Amino acid sequence: MQWIIFMLLLFISSMEMLTQNRWKKQASTGLLENCTGCVLCSEDNGCITCHHRLFLLIWRDGIRQYGMCVHTCPPGYFGVRGLEVNRCTKCRSPSCESCFSRDFCMKCKDKFYLHKGQCFRQCPPSTAVQPGTRECQETCEPGPWSEWSTCTHEGRTCGCKWGVETRVREVPGAAREEGAACPALLETRKCRMRKHCPGGEHRTA
Repeated sequence: MQWIIFMLLLFISSMEMLTQNRWKKQASTGLLENCTGCVLCSEDNGCITCHHRLFLLIWRDGIRQYGMCVHTCPPGYFGVRGLEVNRCTKCRSPSCESCFSRDFCMKCKDKFYLHKGQCFRQCPPSTAVQPGTRECQETCEPGPWSEWSTCTHEGRTCGCKWGVETRVREVPGAAREEGAACPALLETRKCRMRKHCPGGEHRTA
């Protein structure tokens, strides 16, 4: 009986020593810092599972893969919450700094311009860079001016010496939907009313 107790104590002591040695090895290699926020952590691969509020970020160094638990995903990644694990997923485009989904970019890296969720070296045709941003916006190219309207004054076409006439031009529907800044779409100018009102004398302003 005493021999069994002795062997059991020896086994427990050996396991404690093995655990301490492994802990020291992890501390010496800095793994404990990489295991912050982990539920499960591997000596070779870092975090495997994170606490439910954190995201698991996985990256490769050569043929090795490492995991880390983070509060927010770094540039070039976006967070995807799941039932078992929240993951940082890499944006598909290498020129994208932050994305809403794998294929929809919200901010591009330097020297790239954002247009409809994609990054470009230069703005696509019919677009221009918005002032103070790196986003491309649809340019507004109105159609031709209409003919000048009839000369009127307060809704009347006679009875005054001077009136106003107007002309307009339209913008293609696509540009309006994009909210592009357009040039003037309405012009007015002073005009002389040449007609006398029927049955009355010509009044001067």
